[in-house]
Amino acid sequence: MEPISVWADPENTPGDLVRRTRRAKGMTLCQLGQLTGYSTAQVSRYERGISPLTDVMVLRRFATALGIPPQDLGLTEPPRHSAATGHYPRLPAPTVEIPGHEDGEDAVRRRKLLANLAITAAAAAGAPITSTSPGSSAQARPGELLVAGLRDAMLGLGTSPPGLSPDHLPGELARAVAHFNASSYGSLAVRLPRLIRAGHQAGAEYHAVLARCYLLATRALIKVDEPQLGWMAADRARQLALANGAPLDVAEAARQQAVLARQAGWHDQSLTLALAAADDPALREAGSVGLAQRGLLIQCAAYTVAHQRDQEGMRQLTKEAAAIAEELGGTRLRAYGGFGSATVQLHLISAEDRVGDPSAAIAAADKLAPLALPSIERRARYHVDVATAYARLGRRDKCIEALLAAEHEASEETRARPTVKTLISGLLVSGRTTPELRGLAARAGVLTR
Repeated sequence: MEPISVWADPENTPGDLVRRTRRAKGMTLCQLGQLTGYSTAQVSRYERGISPLTDVMVLRRFATALGIPPQDLGLTEPPRHSAATGHYPRLPAPTVEIPGHEDGEDAVRRRKLLANLAITAAAAAGAPITSTSPGSSAQARPGELLVAGLRDAMLGLGTSPPGLSPDHLPGELARAVAHFNASSYGSLAVRLPRLIRAGHQAGAEYHAVLARCYLLATRALIKVDEPQLGWMAADRARQLALANGAPLDVAEAARQQAVLARQAGWHDQSLTLALAAADDPALREAGSVGLAQRGLLIQCAAYTVAHQRDQEGMRQLTKEAAAIAEELGGTRLRAYGGFGSATVQLHLISAEDRVGDPSAAIAAADKLAPLALPSIERRARYHVDVATAYARLGRRDKCIEALLAAEHEASEETRARPTVKTLISGLLVSGRTTPELRGLAARAGVLTR
């Protein structure tokens, strides 16, 4: 990677140099955007430092467009003999099986999870469940089953169950999305791993469906805080989408990678991923759905800026996303979680809390009716975000009330989410416990003393 200089002086940043040079040449933001391929809003964000100017390719575009010597932007000459990066290899069909090769505690846990998966599958099919031990139902936690199933399917362990023909994959994917939106983790733990296995075995003509299976898997893995598998799923989704020329799916994979980067603390990289994807010309050519996807990416960037404690920058980006939502009218892209005025307001709740203003988060929540949100999954997030803000304010009763509302809305997801478990643990050790709190803790698998 080419070295980038460090600008300690805030008045001599790359963005400041770009702005001063543009103005000296009498060039507008729009004109510079046309030369570099970025929107007017994105050029403005680069100049103001909201979107960091650290990517080498972006810096070279601005240097070329404005005639700035590369070294003034901290760039060095590219190496003369650099090897080109090759394409990713085609993903193989999952055929790896190691029967009888299990030992140790992990093997015992794996066998329990597989047994529980069979129980969940029987329940999804409407068959009666016969308990083999008094604690079997307690062991079958949907979040764990989902992670175990996705892990094995992605690693190519096991085979696809018979009876799932390639022609049925799109319909099965629609059902899996419905399970996710309804926060039905038990049903999703059965259907989604099966889909991924079948998608690999179906051939290249079904890779577009497989890409969306991996997008859904990434969203689920982010929910249950499994970043390693999440990165794998997001990368596979992006490569498959690129190969199939699906710009919406490419952008959605970039958004999910931005979320994963943010969770890893890589805020600059997260912003670059989200805002560069938002400026992809292919989204502009995709009409209203492309504009909605752009709104999702800007909304994601706003939350990343909130993690950097930049309230002004977060609110500017949120206003930009809200303007797109207002222009579109109604909710779009339900398969990706939905984008509309209500979802922008939902993200503002968590962004205000993350930036350090839980009172503003509660005020934002008061302006949103949960029923306006497009799915059970989104409504559950609303209640968890409200609970988080109340916890920061020290309002225990309101926090517990919001957590119980989230559980009522989506019990499987609420009990599986690490965020909720952390909140419950904090409540248990920070003050008086109540029967409602102890019951919630037990259902979520949080130990009480």
